[in-house]
Amino acid sequence: MTQFGIRRFASTAALTLLAASLVGCAGQVPMDPAVNAGDPECANVIVRLPQTVGGFEKRSTNAQSTGAWGDPASVLLYCGIEPSGPTTDTCVNVNGVDWIIDESRAPLYSFEAYGRSPGLEVVVDSRKASGTEAIVDLSAVAKILPQERQCTSLSDTFDIKKQ
Repeated sequence: MTQFGIRRFASTAALTLLAASLVGCAGQVPMDPAVNAGDPECANVIVRLPQTVGGFEKRSTNAQSTGAWGDPASVLLYCGIEPSGPTTDTCVNVNGVDWIIDESRAPLYSFEAYGRSPGLEVVVDSRKASGTEAIVDLSAVAKILPQERQCTSLSDTFDIKKQ
């Protein structure tokens, strides 16, 4: 997925998060499934989602391969997104999972489990939830997805020798 595609998906996710927040106490959290939500690897993730993320209780959703926590929903998970290619976005490793952080829609932050296929995205409303806590709690399920690439730093791309 191109940088533009990620931003467009994040925009859709942000609108979904807003709609989910408006639902509040009502039944299911309304979400749209990702393009590859039917991938069997996503089923392996979804059945293992934790009951709590960042201290928020899991909610039921209306879309395949999704997860939501909080009332109103403050953390959303989408499995089956198109994985990103190389990027210059910030990447952090949490418990063995590389996460790309998209801050362009702050206070809604998007975290993509980089190099995993199918792709997995977590959207966090930072006014209500901690992105750090969310990805710590969700790293174990992200590890279920096959890893095809890893984040690298600039020093990994050059043959740098200390003198």
